[in-house]
Amino acid sequence: MLAKILSSAVIGIDAYLVEVEIDISLGLPVFTTVGLPEASVKESRERVKSAINNSGYTFPDDRITVNLAPANIKKEGTGFDLPIALGILAATGLFQQELISDYLVLGELSLDGRIKPVTGSLSMAIAARDAGYKGILIPDDNINEASVVKGIEVLPVKNLPQVVNYLQGFNKIEPAVTDIESIFAHVNRSGNDFAEVMGQEHVKRAMEVAAAGGHNLIMIGPPGSGKTMLAKRIPTILPPLTFDEAIETTKIFSVTGMLEQEQALVTERPFRTPHHTMSDAGLIGGGHIPRPGEVSLAHNGVLFLDELPEFKKHVLEVLRQPMEDLKVTISRAASTLTYPASFMLVAAMNPCPCGYLSDPKHECRCTYQQIRRYRSKISGPLMDRIDIHVDVPAVPYKDLMQDSMAETSEKIRKRVTKARDLQSERLKRTKIYCNAQMSSRHIKKYCKIDNKCSALLETAIDKLGLSARAYNRVLKIARTIADLARETDIRVDHISEAIQYRSLDRGNVKYT
Repeated sequence: MLAKILSSAVIGIDAYLVEVEIDISLGLPVFTTVGLPEASVKESRERVKSAINNSGYTFPDDRITVNLAPANIKKEGTGFDLPIALGILAATGLFQQELISDYLVLGELSLDGRIKPVTGSLSMAIAARDAGYKGILIPDDNINEASVVKGIEVLPVKNLPQVVNYLQGFNKIEPAVTDIESIFAHVNRSGNDFAEVMGQEHVKRAMEVAAAGGHNLIMIGPPGSGKTMLAKRIPTILPPLTFDEAIETTKIFSVTGMLEQEQALVTERPFRTPHHTMSDAGLIGGGHIPRPGEVSLAHNGVLFLDELPEFKKHVLEVLRQPMEDLKVTISRAASTLTYPASFMLVAAMNPCPCGYLSDPKHECRCTYQQIRRYRSKISGPLMDRIDIHVDVPAVPYKDLMQDSMAETSEKIRKRVTKARDLQSERLKRTKIYCNAQMSSRHIKKYCKIDNKCSALLETAIDKLGLSARAYNRVLKIARTIADLARETDIRVDHISEAIQYRSLDRGNVKYT
């Protein structure tokens, strides 16, 4: 007898539908799985057989053939256990197949029939809804993330007998419902706040500008000046995640299995801090079974690279494509996967190998060649994609001991959000959403300057030795500063402040 159960699998961060076809025919007891199954899918026959027997049902002693269609895509994961088990029971006549024809089914089986969670259930629920199916049967542990999808019944199941009894009409499973508004209303903040940072007002201002325009930023300063502490607080001033951004971010964490069981959505912008020993595959994604890397896990959030020159040079170079395209494409012989990677890069580095170049209280003993070699680890094309360079000096004692609290992150976030709203309105007819993503065409249209601003820029390029590539960067930063001030036109003071954020482009840097 033939039975067909609908299931799903993930490719990239999106799911596709898989038809699980089970044929039971007379012959020697053989269990065969076809349709390009990988090892964990082939092993499902042992889990399915034990789960059926230990749940009180009879496993047929006949020839069983399982086909996973489409057969030209490799199937991975353990989510096919439950649909295979239900297909076998339907083929033996335990329940009518039509009862489950409108539902997508997924779940891993333990040997005693319990249903374990799977990765990617959010993407699968979206795929089932988009395909017009009535509902989805998922493990109870996956209920939080899948139930945020509206327009489809999400039925949580705990064990195989519960599913069979439901299909036989002996019990009822109530669809799970999640209140999206309550999730966003109770966002669990990390606890970091800019009010805790003493001094460094110019650095905090640079971070506000970077957050308002989505600009990449690099901090240069001696050890202990607070670069890491400042970077950890950047997510607290970024605009809150929208629902669509939260869904896309959650899908990435879901397919990698990094979403917590009690967590329905990722409601805070990610902050990823990979170690400098990380490989290029760990940073960009890949592997034998391709998985998203740190740049994708930082999607819609912040990727913080501390001690930037300590990263291997070839690892840093792979950042160039996602920083430009806002996505990562991983090619393999069998397939090509694309992961989103729209992140804000924040980097930190010492000014020299010892860290004390230009520090008034510590003597730098690095030679010119050592400093040049240290800074050359960061290539020009990569540095060209970082808009804001800011020096972070050591904090004076009087700033550390001040009693008054600094401005809170919430106040800064309100200004940043208003600036982003202006950019969204200005760029609504384009495919970009912040000033940092503007191309030369957009800069000419939205960053027009008068003669005074032009004269100041010309002086900066001639006197300070700013590179030609800094010209467009200064204009984009000035546009963001004007947006923070809610000014329609770019003024001279906006240009002047923007020039200060290009310290590494200055040709008159002296080494001691």
